[in-house]
Amino acid sequence: MSPRLRKFLGMIAILAFLVAYSVTVVLVGDMVPKHWAAQALYYGVFGTAWGVPLFPLIRWMNREG
Repeated sequence: MSPRLRKFLGMIAILAFLVAYSVTVVLVGDMVPKHWAAQALYYGVFGTAWGVPLFPLIRWMNREG
């Protein structure tokens, strides 16, 4: 597979993942207690954790050959 095609497919996968992830986080976030500390902790953790599952995909996208 050419690097150009691999990066295009990876971009589509990242966009699809981010849409699904953000919708899931918002829907589950409605169940978090309405206390500011609970919401700050929840959105702080899940607002930064989105990148971790993407590391293997990004590594695959940038692989040589």
